[in-house]
Amino acid sequence: MFRCGIAYPRCRWIIPLLLLFAIIFDLIAICAQSGWVEDEDAKSHYASMWTQCRGLKDNWKCQSLMEFSWAQAVAALMIIGLIILIIAFILAIVAMCNINIGLMVVVAAFLIVVAIIQIIALIIYPVKFNELIFEGNYYYTWAYGFGWGATIISIGCAILFCCLPRYEDELSGHAKVKYLYTSE
Repeated sequence: MFRCGIAYPRCRWIIPLLLLFAIIFDLIAICAQSGWVEDEDAKSHYASMWTQCRGLKDNWKCQSLMEFSWAQAVAALMIIGLIILIIAFILAIVAMCNINIGLMVVVAAFLIVVAIIQIIALIIYPVKFNELIFEGNYYYTWAYGFGWGATIISIGCAILFCCLPRYEDELSGHAKVKYLYTSE
């Protein structure tokens, strides 16, 4: 006999694990020394959230982007988003261990704030970078993508934390298992 159903207690550990991945992705995006922007050839110009470098082969000249207020704002927003994400992760573990519905709503609110803050930062960066330097085609590369990955995971987890209070009994294991499919 085959049965197919949803194992809600697994959500108790999968969702905090997703938040841990979001934290790791954010750390990669923030700490990357390159990989936010590269020129078309990836040979003469690249930038991170902190610096931009120009040159050829072994002759590179790097300049801090922190001289610009928009870059300071991007860095501040990304770091604030990371701090709030870490707080949300800790609260999510507490909420999922104790099945605390009120705390799940707080985690969802924190994650929505994280998503908004990081979306703003991830939009400001390319707009202002292109205003600062417009010499051809630039590609936003892997570290910038990790920033968006963290933001998308935060949005998804916020939606899940908004929906989870409806399934309190299922999460705690007190509800009867509902099978989606049963064959005899």
